[in-house]
Amino acid sequence: MAGEMLSIPQLSLLGFALWTVLVPMTAIGVYRWSRILRGLQPIHAFPADASVGADWYRRTMRAHANCLENLPVLAVLVWTITVLGLDTRLLDALAITVLVARVGQSSVHIGWSETQRTVSIRFTCFFVQFLCMIAIAAVAITRLTAG
Repeated sequence: MAGEMLSIPQLSLLGFALWTVLVPMTAIGVYRWSRILRGLQPIHAFPADASVGADWYRRTMRAHANCLENLPVLAVLVWTITVLGLDTRLLDALAITVLVARVGQSSVHIGWSETQRTVSIRFTCFFVQFLCMIAIAAVAITRLTAG
């Protein structure tokens, strides 16, 4: 409705969606178009099912795919708590944590080569998101089963 504010979980979902579209796609787009426009590679040189390009570019492609894989899950969870009218500080904190952990995971994925440490950091960020999403679902299920 006009004039209503978005909830913290809805804003976090919006931030997640913007991150998914803007950051990895910007890096992917800049890499691809700079190579195409400079005549280094033809436009068809970037197949979706092949790992081509610099190491950071391949990691960016994977980070973007990670975002796309998790965005629908968060969207369903935020939709569910919105429909149920759930608005708590716990849900706010969980949603913000999901977004922060996603940005952290993508940033590490894109910014640093794969080492034991960076993969551990990425996994930790992923696992934090996973736990937060499970907790959001648990809150929703608890509400559904309570009445």
